[in-house]
Amino acid sequence: MIDVELIIAARMVVPVEPHGVVLEHHAVVVHDGAIVALLPAAEAANRYVARERVSLDHHVLFPGLVNAHTHNPMTLMRGLADDLPLMRWLQDHIWPAEAKVMGPEFVADGITLAIAEMLRGGTTCCNENYFFPDVQAATYRRHGFRAVVGLPLIEFPSAWASHAQQYLDKGLEVRDAYRDDPLLGFTLAPHAPYTVSDESFAKIRVLSDQLELPVHLHLHETAHECEESRRQHGVRPFQRLEALGLIGRNLIAVHMTDLSDAEIARCAETGVSVVHCPESNLKLASGFCPVAKLLAAGVNVALGTDGCASNNDLDLLGEMRTAALLAKGVAGDASVLDAPRALAMATLHGARALGLEDRIGSIVPGKQADLAALRLDALETRPVYNVISHLAYAASRSQVSDVWIAGKRKLDGRVLVDFDLDDLGERVSRWQDRIAES
Repeated sequence: MIDVELIIAARMVVPVEPHGVVLEHHAVVVHDGAIVALLPAAEAANRYVARERVSLDHHVLFPGLVNAHTHNPMTLMRGLADDLPLMRWLQDHIWPAEAKVMGPEFVADGITLAIAEMLRGGTTCCNENYFFPDVQAATYRRHGFRAVVGLPLIEFPSAWASHAQQYLDKGLEVRDAYRDDPLLGFTLAPHAPYTVSDESFAKIRVLSDQLELPVHLHLHETAHECEESRRQHGVRPFQRLEALGLIGRNLIAVHMTDLSDAEIARCAETGVSVVHCPESNLKLASGFCPVAKLLAAGVNVALGTDGCASNNDLDLLGEMRTAALLAKGVAGDASVLDAPRALAMATLHGARALGLEDRIGSIVPGKQADLAALRLDALETRPVYNVISHLAYAASRSQVSDVWIAGKRKLDGRVLVDFDLDDLGERVSRWQDRIAES
């Protein structure tokens, strides 16, 4: 018998790799934060002695979800300015509000609220894009949440930095301070082509190549963005970035609602990852990402929620459903994005986009034990003919019962571990009052 820390036995396990497979009455064996084995539960009981054994008799166990694009401090702006197009929403409401309240406490409290929400929805990793990356990193580390922190760059001053070079210098200091943390990674995060200069993009490209850091940015979010780029630069944003050497395997391109067939082909050829944020795009009327064409071309497509100010939640299960239904409607083909592929987009494809495919995104021995369990015995998910279909089309995040990150329990029977929810609620109420008065 082999001593291990944890065995989680579940009625069903969806490992994501192999694709579309469902394993009944299987167990995941965990030690030192990593998956040691995935095997029938009876066999696990005969081979391993665990310090802790968890039996999930009415559940499906699946990899923790990966939110590949979000602005989590903006959770404190949920519902602040709804039903507006992107640029009016940004310029007239969001940016002015941020200018009045943004600071270390705002970022820390917004992220703490977001972590609680994400854990209760089965999300175990996020790709963050906001200001004060030092506070972001410290907050994610304090809560033991896996995160890829964007090092922001934008051409106008903020509470974090006053000019482009200072954004880069301060961001790289944060990366150096936390580079050895096992749960934290980093990207270079220039905001978008319409807010970042060619000079700054050239510096980003050099740093990305030198430090092997991904570049995470909004790209082709709207047709208007592409039209403005043609007017100002003579080319579409994609062509501008390609001329600057940024189109490649290190690029995480978010939104991508306005794409030509040639641009899709270049994404496939060069290894660009696309992050699809369907609910945010729909709410802002930004356009439709051509997911079916991207997938057919072999492009890695992940899922993100975007921030709560434009979504208005961090519910990746809901995002999976919207993504699958929207792709079918846009393509006029019910088969283009099936349930197993939608789940892969929310797990393995997100891990691949972030450069974490060897660590998370599927239940495979050797990977980190980032896991989520969802109860299947609710009336809303009975009967169960196809559990992956239920994850994509029927299940609610309220059915997520248990979550682990690197083998550490973060959600226990719907109860958040090591969270002072009363204190969090009071801080959120104070921010609500302050933002409403601003």
